[in-house]
Amino acid sequence: MYPTKLNIASKFLRTASLTATACILLAGCNTSKPTASAIPDAAAIAAGETLKFDFGTGKTEKGYIQVLPATAYTAERGYGLVSKGELNAINRKGNSAAESDFITSNQPFYFSVDLPEGNYEVSLLLGDPEGESVTTVKAESRRLMLKEIKTPSGKVEKHTFTVNVRTPKINGQESIRLKSRELNYLNWDNKLTLEFNDDRPCVAAIEIKKAEDVITMYLAGNSTVVDQEYEPWAAWGQMIPRFFTPAVAVANYAESGEALKSFAAAKRLKKILSTIKEGDYLFIEFAHNDQKPASSAYVEPWTGYKEQLKIFIDAAKEKGANPVLVTSMHRRRFDENGKIINTLDDYPAAVRETAKEENIPYIDLNSMSKEFYEAMGPEESKKAFVHYPAGTFPGQDKALADDTHFSTYGAYQLAKMVAEGINKNNIELKNYLREDVKPYNPAQPDPFGEWDLPLSPDVTVVKPDGN
Repeated sequence: MYPTKLNIASKFLRTASLTATACILLAGCNTSKPTASAIPDAAAIAAGETLKFDFGTGKTEKGYIQVLPATAYTAERGYGLVSKGELNAINRKGNSAAESDFITSNQPFYFSVDLPEGNYEVSLLLGDPEGESVTTVKAESRRLMLKEIKTPSGKVEKHTFTVNVRTPKINGQESIRLKSRELNYLNWDNKLTLEFNDDRPCVAAIEIKKAEDVITMYLAGNSTVVDQEYEPWAAWGQMIPRFFTPAVAVANYAESGEALKSFAAAKRLKKILSTIKEGDYLFIEFAHNDQKPASSAYVEPWTGYKEQLKIFIDAAKEKGANPVLVTSMHRRRFDENGKIINTLDDYPAAVRETAKEENIPYIDLNSMSKEFYEAMGPEESKKAFVHYPAGTFPGQDKALADDTHFSTYGAYQLAKMVAEGINKNNIELKNYLREDVKPYNPAQPDPFGEWDLPLSPDVTVVKPDGN
């Protein structure tokens, strides 16, 4: 029941660990250091200078840096491509040098560029002046930015979104206490990485500039919110960027296994508070790990949990930001009548009560997820979770049956619920939802048979923390 594109899995290099060896794999690449003016320094980027990359072997548009199929990323160069598939440069007749040629591949490929921490507006020229193209774009740790952009033959289109680039560093002395598995995540390196995927991605040019006047939507949560680094796991926080115009950047600081207390203890909240500004938003969704009595982060729902929530709420308010609570979605557990069993005790109710006491909005993902699962039923709802028979993925010798963590389909449906909650609560962010974001009824989810999101290259059969 997994998309047929599964066979692309595990064929590619990790951008974060690219070395000179990878450059050899991309035969003929030039590892010489670019001229000093090729990549602006941090001060120039902060001052508003735009990075412009022209993809292909044809004439390079003035003011652009040429990117050839053999331009592999190296730390010395500071930008470049990564792919173990065949990268092809195709020249056509276009309206400009930037549109007249492009790079495409029969496999997903990455483009990385070293950038300081911040929000960046990314504009892409996608398409083929003489053929059709289909491109899906993800950023950093599989954040969905553009889904299935189809350009007809003869058309090259500009598409723009905003990406948050960050590091664990808080100040000169402090950093987030990352878990060992996070150390190589694309979210935490010193670069912006874009993944180009789908049936025929055609990339003609990229422009990147610092985005100062945008609203940042910060996410604090656990494995049901985090940017899951590896297929087939997914969460709503990495799907929600696709729903917003470039006026909003999503900064997802959620991490698997975290509870309110452990999130703060790892200095993830302190990191958020070091960059959040007036008018930004802090979305807070926990409970799955806070409720475990054996954990040092355990808190009772009506006492410690509410107290911890208020610490996050007060911290956001002190910065002039807007806190929004999100009740945690149910786990997939049905009774004999096909109804969802509440495994979250009173924690969702405590969130609702806290939101009312603090006079802040809350999005009832708990109630909406119940409608969603029950609409699908005990068997069909497995498709919203990581349920796959043995042998579906490389190295998977046992069936995956996880009733807490989501497939890309399930994560996308939950992101639609969050967008619906933003609308229903009349949160200002609703003004920046893309035009194609329509009202969503969780009791009538999108048919699974119509869902298709191309797999990213990297796969793991190890469950995320928390269940």
